[in-house]
Amino acid sequence: MVNQRKMRLGTFLAGTGSNMASWRHPNAVADGPVNLDYYRDLTRKAEAAKLDFVFFGDGLYISEKSHPIFLNRLEPLTLLAALATETTHIGLAATLSTTYSEPFTVARQFASIDHISEGRAGWNIVTSPLEGSALNYSKTEHPKHDLRYRMAEEYVEVTKGLWDSWEDDAFIRDKAAGKFIDPEKMHTLDHKGEFYSVQGPLTISRSKQGRPVLIQAGSSEAGKNFASKVADAVFTGQPSLEAAAEFYKDIKGRVAKHGRDPNEVLILPGCSPIVGRTSQEAEEKYQEIANLVVIEDALNYLGRYFNDMDFSQYGLDDPFPELGDFARNGWESATDRIKQLVKDENLTLRQMALRSTTPKHSFIGTPEHIADNMQAWFEAGAADGFMMNAAVLPDGFNDFIGMVLPILKERGLFRTEYEADTLHANLGLPKPTNRYTEARQIASSPTASAKG
Repeated sequence: MVNQRKMRLGTFLAGTGSNMASWRHPNAVADGPVNLDYYRDLTRKAEAAKLDFVFFGDGLYISEKSHPIFLNRLEPLTLLAALATETTHIGLAATLSTTYSEPFTVARQFASIDHISEGRAGWNIVTSPLEGSALNYSKTEHPKHDLRYRMAEEYVEVTKGLWDSWEDDAFIRDKAAGKFIDPEKMHTLDHKGEFYSVQGPLTISRSKQGRPVLIQAGSSEAGKNFASKVADAVFTGQPSLEAAAEFYKDIKGRVAKHGRDPNEVLILPGCSPIVGRTSQEAEEKYQEIANLVVIEDALNYLGRYFNDMDFSQYGLDDPFPELGDFARNGWESATDRIKQLVKDENLTLRQMALRSTTPKHSFIGTPEHIADNMQAWFEAGAADGFMMNAAVLPDGFNDFIGMVLPILKERGLFRTEYEADTLHANLGLPKPTNRYTEARQIASSPTASAKG
């Protein structure tokens, strides 16, 4: 019997891979983060495999200690525009910060990507965790964690309002009558809020899918509240099926409390499979990746979660240092998770640093083992799908689509063909309605007339 509910699968194309030393792998394309041909090839492979979307991250601050893929990489919206002309069905999603941008500009940018791709854009909404970001935007201080989320909530509301500036049939373009628009279907926003004042209307119409898919990855209390209010899809990192199921239930419950349909918000835990034809081969691949990392790089990688802290000042084999709330204003959920893991397993600094660069998880093994795990999470109410994130690219990506994905398709857990040509539709999400069209329809309904 074919399973009617399908997994949703995106893939994070993070340059040479998520591992700190991925660029050193023999098969890595060392200039991958700035190589358009490389990204084009991977994206076309992802589309041929019928994945839902490809995703590109971003950051606004680097130092010499940053992950190598952050030091030299393409601006993601520019990249999405280039890839939009090379593909037809796969979604194209990227990160953009609400803390260091303006709603009107971002609404135009993503609406343009959505038009160029004919309805396949997705926006990963972040508030920028790295405190150094302020220094690149003429700011003296990075806004506090919860303040950033308050700003983001208003920001997204403004952006969504701008995307509704034009009703879908506002542009008449009647040459004979000399009528380009229906002025009654053009709307100014006239927003005046705590952080933003935006008049509108936006200088571009709604796209084929209405607006871009909204993605969020907050795991702090503020982040989860924000995600449950605005997101169509939620990225998360969870260490176990049990933890993922708890997070899934929590977010879906918050979504319902906000008056939204929980089925219209997808929970996509991160999954970094290391695939071997045998368990031994998978373990050998894991060790090969882990051995690429030198301890100095591991310390630097760990330090990025703590505002680029210099961990070399501490003894490698001493207990992990007591840091209190240091850097919690940035990666709140990540720093909390690291400190909890250290406490639970009594890890030294060396152990935690190496663990952070090359985590060992349940998605390491044979294709059948990984497919079984993904199915277990999916059917246990821990995931609506997964965000694939290879430790090393292109190998990890190729191994997954070549060995694991066929099993998922054979089991009826993943599509064999695209159902539609927009990202909303392929994710099983309804097209967002224009607020003014909806109000007009409600006002003209028989029920409204009867009440009048």
